[in-house]
Amino acid sequence: MAVAFSTRELDQRDRIPFWVEVATKEFFRHGFSASERAFVGELHAGALENISLAHCVCGPCEVTRTPRDVARDALDELILCVPLSGRSVMAQSDREVIVDPGMMVLQDSSRPLKVNFLMQTTSIFVSIPRNALQARMGKSATAMANISSTAPVAELATGFLSMLTARMDSLDATVRSRVAEQALDLIALAFYDGSENAPALSSPRASALLRLKVAIDARLSDPGLKPTEAAAAAGISVRYANDLLSEEDTSVERHILRRRLERCRRALEDPLQMHRMIGEIAFSWGFSDQSHFTRRFREEFGMTPGDCRQRVQPLPLSGS
Repeated sequence: MAVAFSTRELDQRDRIPFWVEVATKEFFRHGFSASERAFVGELHAGALENISLAHCVCGPCEVTRTPRDVARDALDELILCVPLSGRSVMAQSDREVIVDPGMMVLQDSSRPLKVNFLMQTTSIFVSIPRNALQARMGKSATAMANISSTAPVAELATGFLSMLTARMDSLDATVRSRVAEQALDLIALAFYDGSENAPALSSPRASALLRLKVAIDARLSDPGLKPTEAAAAAGISVRYANDLLSEEDTSVERHILRRRLERCRRALEDPLQMHRMIGEIAFSWGFSDQSHFTRRFREEFGMTPGDCRQRVQPLPLSGS
């Protein structure tokens, strides 16, 4: 990874100054206090497209981000903390959360923050541009939202982030963007998987709409997905689901079709999927009739699936 730093090989008096310098560059400007004798810090970090990931061992120590720190570096990122061992206490926006393994917690870099690492603690931190997460989660992507990482989707996200942090340096450039998008999708899905601890949205309608869209995306590959099943999975009636989507000038049935077509187009434009037949891609995203798929694809995008794929294929070298 781009950053690989440990205090273990440093003289005790040098550990904290060096750690603060490295951690400030990787995360944000902050105040720091710790005992030179007891403190240990290790950081392995790197970037993947628009997100940064870090595997961090530190503590016992206390981190304080003041309004002055916020004003000086003017960051606008959300930081996901996935604790792997140890215990800490995070305080932000008049909320205090005891953070143990088995949780996922969002911090907001644009607000004052205090974190007390009560012991040596190991965590994964993912720094995410606010707009990238809010595009998936809505305005609920804010400080101190937290859920249990033992919920099914959250557990999947935790495992994925752990593997990604360990292996991101070995990823080929052609897949890094897609993997980063998948990481963001999983994080958003983890916070909206229907668990009791999922943060609430700004309104019941917004919450219901997001549940509906998540339910649809989770079953797009199922050719038997109908509006009734999608609405039921979101805990609402078909009539209410259509009413919610009417604000976007669509319906449940049209939204399902649109999302399937978008997934197919993404696959057709993906150089890594050039070996797949067009029919195979269509069937994998819930279409059961290729002529129907081709007609709908042309209506939606103004070109056939074959034309779409041809546009991204490399041109042959001259003289070949």
